[in-house]
Amino acid sequence: MKRMRLGVLGSGKGSNFRAIADAIGRGEIAADVRVVISDVATAGILELARSRGLRAEFVEPGRFKTKLEPEAERRVVELLQGAGVEWVVLAGYMRMIKPPLLAAFPRRIINIHPSLLPAFPGLEAWRQALAAGAPETGCTVHYVDEGMDTGEIIAQRAVPVLAGDTPETLHARIQVAEHALYPEVLAGLARQQV
Repeated sequence: MKRMRLGVLGSGKGSNFRAIADAIGRGEIAADVRVVISDVATAGILELARSRGLRAEFVEPGRFKTKLEPEAERRVVELLQGAGVEWVVLAGYMRMIKPPLLAAFPRRIINIHPSLLPAFPGLEAWRQALAAGAPETGCTVHYVDEGMDTGEIIAQRAVPVLAGDTPETLHARIQVAEHALYPEVLAGLARQQV
C-alpha cells in the first residue's frame, strides 16, 4: 500500500503530533512524516520531531501575530514541497493559512479544532463552551480554507461538559478525544475512505 507523505505544522508542545506519530509507529496509519515545521523556535513539537529522528524546521514568522509574512508562507511551501509532502497536517498551529499554502495543497490541508464546529471557532474554544453553558463540546477534524475554522468538516467527537468543569479539566478531556480522532481520520485518508 502506498504511504501518505505528511508534513506537520505546529506552534506548541505537539501532543497531537505525538498521537499521530505513535499511531504511525504502531502501523495504524500508512503514512510517513517527512517534515515538521514550526513558527516558534522553541516549540516542543520541534524537539519531539528531532527526538524521533524526523526533520524539524523553524520558519521565522515575521511581524504578524495571526498569520505568516508572505515570504515565510512561501518558505513553508518550499519546505513541504521539497520534502515531497502530499498532505499538510496542522497540529496546534496557531496561524491562519493563506493562499500560497492553500493553493499549493488544495483540499490537502487538515486541522483539528477543540470544539464541535461550527460552534466556538477561534482561540480557547473550551473556554468559549464553558462560558456559553454548552452541555457538550468536543473536537472537529476539518479541511482548511481561508476562514477561521470554517472548512468542510471531516469528523467530530463529542465530549460532555461536566458539572464542576474548569477550563483545564475540560480541555484535558477534549485533548484525549483529539488524540484518538485525529489518527483515526488520517488512517481513513490513507485508506482513501474519507
